[in-house]
Amino acid sequence: MNTNEIMQVDSSVPFANLFKMALPFDEADAKLTHGNIVYDADGWPQNLNGGQAGTNLLHWLPAGSLPEGNYTVLYDGDGDLRYGDDAQLINHAQGRDIIRIAAGADRYLKVTLTITRTNPQDYLRNIRVLLPGGICASNPFQRVNGSGQCDGDYRDFATHYDSILFNPDYLNFMRPFKTIRFMNMSGITRNPITSWEQMPRMSQATWAGKEGRRGAPLEVMVKLANQLNADAWFNIPHAADDNLVRQYADYVRQNLRPNLKAYVEYTNEAWNPAFNQAHYTQQMGLQQKLDVAPAQAGSKYYVKRALEIFNIWRQAFGDSSRLVRVLGGWSANPKLSALLLGYNNAYQQTDAFAIAPYFYVHEKQRDEIRTTEDVFRLLQDDRNAYSLQNVLTMVQKQADVAKQYRVKLIAYEGGQHLVDRKTHSSREFPNPQYIGANRAQPMADLYTQLLEGWGKITGGGLFVAFSSPRTYQAYGSWGVKEYINQPTNQAPKYQALLKFL
Repeated sequence: MNTNEIMQVDSSVPFANLFKMALPFDEADAKLTHGNIVYDADGWPQNLNGGQAGTNLLHWLPAGSLPEGNYTVLYDGDGDLRYGDDAQLINHAQGRDIIRIAAGADRYLKVTLTITRTNPQDYLRNIRVLLPGGICASNPFQRVNGSGQCDGDYRDFATHYDSILFNPDYLNFMRPFKTIRFMNMSGITRNPITSWEQMPRMSQATWAGKEGRRGAPLEVMVKLANQLNADAWFNIPHAADDNLVRQYADYVRQNLRPNLKAYVEYTNEAWNPAFNQAHYTQQMGLQQKLDVAPAQAGSKYYVKRALEIFNIWRQAFGDSSRLVRVLGGWSANPKLSALLLGYNNAYQQTDAFAIAPYFYVHEKQRDEIRTTEDVFRLLQDDRNAYSLQNVLTMVQKQADVAKQYRVKLIAYEGGQHLVDRKTHSSREFPNPQYIGANRAQPMADLYTQLLEGWGKITGGGLFVAFSSPRTYQAYGSWGVKEYINQPTNQAPKYQALLKFL
């Protein structure tokens, strides 16, 4: 399973402390944050200078994403907090508020939190917004309301927030999946980070924010893999220097459970011009005179840097079967796959070649859509270049290349890809039909056919689905559920995954 970006709109809600997914104060709009505010190194407002600092703690999460009830807010320092939208202050004491969170008539959760006063000598910081209830220590995968549901081992979130990092509902969702890809959670997309010192830190106010800023600390990702007993797939930032790569590899080797595999991949979709990592690899390839054609130069630099990264990880791990070195390609382009695996004999230092088999309606057929049924018809129409069967034909071609170079073929992402990038609203054509198709039962059958076809072609190669629960919007219906606690019978893609597992 692929993780999501950490954001206030992430309906997978991974953390027991909700503040870790809050919008950074300095990114909030002028209604929430205004004035000449001074921030500390972790993003806490140190001096309001007559202004205020606010955040969207939760934003447009479907009702049911989180339990309705009383949440505990803990904080250090001297100051005043105000809560808005679907949050109401119930009780206030120094350093501790109780707020009630419940969805309004629109059936969405929206919560704002604003610092209206802070003492610059003891400024308000370390805000934690903690789920109601807790867990039984013997079962971290289920949230309970109180000690009566445990056999003497109750741990409430308000007291044990230091040791209970993850939302039990998130752990329970992730539990069936045996490999977790951290690309989105790590925040590497369009991220210019170069040094180890720039990596996300546990102490930061929030791990959310815009692209290039957001991202969970490495400690968090390793803890999640360890708690789930799942193999971990890490993506290295595109501009990372050797020291960052070395420190990263050393930390994973020392802290990931010894029975678990570590997949390492250099950046994500370096071939895709939608991402600035593609422009970076092209620039570096041209600079190093690897080719005169920008795309070719970028592909060659991608391989060159990936092999350097593999070598650093190999030094850290030794001759270990725990390490899986991954090169990533483009499903629709087997010629690129051969170039990547063949350049500098990369296949000799590569364990797996990864693609993303997505099926969708090609824009040439888009105008034929009137209804959700039309979407399903086109997904199985051979005239559509990305029909299910045509995508499986692509997989077969990629499997032939992988076999030729003696590497495993795996999927870094995959599933449906029904999205129209030109639209800006879920109400615009063809989004109602696309969203409707993602909610309709025939989608489960298509997922089953995709997975069975993939399994036959690859001999059971790893398939990492995209993605963890997220809401369906104009920018795509990527989640296998729409929110973390959505009933399984309302989530056909999730049903298919569980059935296949």
